Amino acid sequence: MSTYYQIFGGKVNAVSSNPSDPVKGQVWFNTTDAAMRYQSATTSSAWASGGNLATARRGLGGAGTQTSALAFAGDTSADVKTNITEEYDGTSWTSGGNMATSRYYIGSAGTQTSGLGFGGYVYPDSPGLTAVTEEYDGTSWTSGGSLATARFGISGCGTQTTALGFGGGNPFTASTEEYDGTSWTSGGSLATARSFIGAAGTQTVGLAFGGRTPTTTTATEEYDGISWTSGGSLGTSRYALGGAGTQTSALGFGGASTPPLTALTATEAYNGTSWSTETSMATARFGLGGAGTQTSAAGFGGKTTAVVATTEEFTGAGVGITKTVTGS
Repeated sequence: MSTYYQIFGGKVNAVSSNPSDPVKGQVWFNTTDAAMRYQSATTSSAWASGGNLATARRGLGGAGTQTSALAFAGDTSADVKTNITEEYDGTSWTSGGNMATSRYYIGSAGTQTSGLGFGGYVYPDSPGLTAVTEEYDGTSWTSGGSLATARFGISGCGTQTTALGFGGGNPFTASTEEYDGTSWTSGGSLATARSFIGAAGTQTVGLAFGGRTPTTTTATEEYDGISWTSGGSLGTSRYALGGAGTQTSALGFGGASTPPLTALTATEAYNGTSWSTETSMATARFGLGGAGTQTSAAGFGGKTTAVVATTEEFTGAGVGITKTVTGS
């Protein structure tokens, strides 16, 4: 019988811990747990259950990555707004510092330790819509520069010091604003005025997809730091969907169609030109938070017929996974 050495021309390395960045096809023997392992890759995309939020809500902000996510603000029931912040470590959510302004359908950008929340709906407080911006340092929120236009259902992407905010209502707007860590200035307007848009990317390479006009739309637009241009249309028309990734490698998931109002599980991936269908979420929902990349994303919270605390984690096709050799 041929050995691994004879076939591949190399010996299996014996190591005390798994390699930190193995390549596909790499084989090793872990001496600590006496197991033969190899690096494979996922053959198809999949959603898996993660830890539940402590507070179920919709219209919340989301930022960060799949294993280091931030969830803040939101609506816990019929127009009951919250200022709660939670932090995710890839397994469970823990409490963070509360925002100064309770609100929902808030714009969001940044990371778990450098987050940004802006705009939103503060009903029943007057005047209903807010322009307030807050910055998170991993512990507490502090005031930032206010949006020029108060609105809810605004979408955002980028970082705490180079953020993009666009769309929203009410009424539906095409307005875009850019944040420099201190103040907001006007950017190029969307071609299609809408709110509750899916978002991904950065301030100078942004992506807007779906939304409500007031009917739902499949429109996708790409931002270059100056103006928006048309991109490939979503396969499923929807609004209040989650987003993750970059302009040329984005993920859109969940959301709702209307009329009638129907929560969705549909997931799509964007390659900079067109959207393709991926494995659907387990829980249909809209108004959910999103974080991460196209191949490693998290979706959390939202509403089906009631608000939910459910978190799901997405893994794209072709992502490396370590497997253990079994058999006698």
